[in-house]
Parts: sequence; structure tokens; C-alpha cells
Amino acid sequence: MELKRYRHLDRLESLITRYPVVAILGARQVGKTTLARQFAARVHAPTTFFDLENPEDLAQLDEPMLALRDLHGIVVLDEIQRRPELFPVLRVLADRRDVTAAFLLLGSAAPDLLRQSSESLAGRIHYHTLSGFNLDETGTTSIDRLWLRGGFPNSFLANSDEESAEWRRDFIRTYLERDLPALGIRTPSVTLQRFWTMLAHYHAQVWNGAELARAFGVTAPTVRHYLDTLSSALVLRQLQPWYENISKRQVKAPKVYIADSGLLHALLNLPTHDDLVSHPKVGASWEGFALSEVISHLGAHDDEVFFWATHSGAELDLLVIRGRMRLGFEFKRTSAPRTTRSMRAAIQTLKLDRLDVVHAGERTFQMADQIRAVALKGIFDNIDRL
Repeated sequence: MELKRYRHLDRLESLITRYPVVAILGARQVGKTTLARQFAARVHAPTTFFDLENPEDLAQLDEPMLALRDLHGIVVLDEIQRRPELFPVLRVLADRRDVTAAFLLLGSAAPDLLRQSSESLAGRIHYHTLSGFNLDETGTTSIDRLWLRGGFPNSFLANSDEESAEWRRDFIRTYLERDLPALGIRTPSVTLQRFWTMLAHYHAQVWNGAELARAFGVTAPTVRHYLDTLSSALVLRQLQPWYENISKRQVKAPKVYIADSGLLHALLNLPTHDDLVSHPKVGASWEGFALSEVISHLGAHDDEVFFWATHSGAELDLLVIRGRMRLGFEFKRTSAPRTTRSMRAAIQTLKLDRLDVVHAGERTFQMADQIRAVALKGIFDNIDRL
């Protein structure tokens, strides 16, 4: 079974007409190669694939200019982070007047691990981030399955919860033992596994480097390095705080989430839905899952999404800012959310256009002036894309 990822395909079709180089970035096994093949089939262009983990393809690129300059249509370079010396060549090819090919780069690292591309291809490249499956791709009838298993295709599409959990355990092990070292990350896999598992218990909490350093027995800069390492590998989300010149003392550390709910549940050893709903982290898990779905549906970029909290207790799970528009979101795993003093403080202090309380029930309804309750499965009908 293969799901068509129409929103991503539409986006790629738009980008490829405006940029000579487009990079699809996402964690390993998230579906980048499948998306590239779906895109090539859609545009009906001649397509050449180079898998930079394949020795035969690497041999063809020993002289990259000779190998690439006469190609037409779509040229896909998979696992581009393995050959950063290709970026200057791509710059030369992208600057030709008689451009005959568009380059689609697939990478398993965030842009800060691909600095060569930003330096060599400035103004010529656009980054498109690919997450796992979202509700708009799986359908809302699969909401519990997607929440439990996460969005990695092999995990979501597994024949059973048991097979899905086994795939995710294997993914975590191989990711730490093979994939991270291939990105140039030299921290021992056992160390990162312990840290990643520890972070699962801090999922959806404000980062406290000193506390984690004490628990882990290392320095605060060391645990911060571990955090940034896994974030750069696209398996953690750091939601940055929003703070501005107001009278309240505001939290200025990021909130940390395991990026995929299925990986979170594997790290917490929660293979079934019954295990999940009886676990103390069930609320935090649902918050992270719903937050990711809303950000994906809105089409918001990383520099447009924040959380907000004050030391006096007022907080907002998600603040989305684009231009003069400010949208607030709270996430409640309940079917009957209620307004709170914190919500009203967020509306007043942050000057929100509206605040939506995304919940696990069935109905969408008005709770108060500027505050709505929106069912997660109803976000497509009730929350407009940006």
C-alpha cells in the first residue's frame, strides 16, 4: 500500500518551476525517496536517480560535472549530505543560461547540517521539510492508529501494532548506530539512546538543561549538544518561546517534543493503545501529536511557530505569527474543554486574533468571545491554511 502525498506533491510542483534546486529534508525512512518517485511520475519528465549510498551510483559521480551536465528533466540526488562536495558543482549547473535539468536533493539532516548548500546555492535552493504521514493523508478515521504508531510509513502501514512497534524499535537502534554517525555525529550510540529515552519522559516540557545534566551526570552544555544533535537529525522538535517587552516575566527556554508520536511511544515502551491511554504521559503525547497536526495543516514554518509562558503561570501551547496575524492554540485531550484564566490572559497580552482549543471530542463550538473549541478531526473544515 502506498499513500499519495498530494499536498507535498503540489508544493514540489510549484517550487520546481521557481528554483533550479529543491531539497526535501526529513528523517530517515520518512518517505523522501517515495515522494520523489511520485513527483517524477506526476510531472512526466525524464528522471535520473542517484542513490549516494549505492557504490555504483557513487562511481558514476567520480567526475560529477561530466555525469550531471548533460542530463535533462529531473535529477534526484538521494542522501545528499553524504557528498557535500557536489554543492559547488550544482551551483555552476544551476547558473547555466540553458538550464535543462531541475535538481531534487534528498537529505536526512536539517539545513544547519547542510551549510555547504546554503553557502554554495544561496538564492538557488529552497528547502521543503517532509514529516511522516499526517491526518490529511491518512484520513481522520485513522486518528488513533496514527497517534499510536506515528507517521513513518513503515510503522503506520504495518500489519499489526506489534509489527509496528518492532519496526520502530529497530529504527531507533539503526538510527543511532548507523545513521547518526553517517551525518558526522560521533557521540556514542548508547549515550544518545539513554538521552533520547530520558527526553521522552520530558516530552512537551520546557527545556531544563541543568536538571537533565544532573540526571544524566554530565554538564549542561553537553546535554544541550545532545539536544541540538537530535534536533538537527529531525527526530526532535524544539518549539521556541515567544517573548516581548511586557510587564510579565516570561519563559525563555524552548519546549521539547519527540517529533514523531510513534517514536515517543517506542521510547516509552507503549506498544498498544491500551498501554498508551493508561500511561502518565498520555496527555503530553496527545498534545505533541495534535500540535504537529495543526502546524502541518496550517503550513506554518518553524520561524512562525512558538509557545508562550510566564513565570506566574499564564501559558499558550502554540502561538502562530505571520505578518500581523496572531493565532493561539491550546491542546486538551478531553471532549469537553473549558475556558481558563490563562486563555484570557493570552488573548489580552498577546493580542490574539483568536484562540482555538483543539480537543479530542467530536464537535466544534464557540466557547467564549474569540475562543472556539475545535475537534482535532475537524481542523480541515474549521481552521484555514495560512
